[in-house]
Amino acid sequence: MQQGSGFLTPRQRRLAWLGFLLAAVQAPVSAKLVADDSWLFSLCVALMVATVIIADDASRRRPANAPVD
Repeated sequence: MQQGSGFLTPRQRRLAWLGFLLAAVQAPVSAKLVADDSWLFSLCVALMVATVIIADDASRRRPANAPVD
């Protein structure tokens, strides 16, 4: 059974993982160092990038000949 291809290229997927990791690490560090709540922006960005990675992973796991809903 062939697997479907995702909408991200392998390079884009690696960059998305890098962006996710950087944003996820920056959030707690900036929460410690900065008095305001600007660290929430980093958390939101990390969650949005994680959503894109999960959606790409789901489309890669779908069989190539499966109908798209």
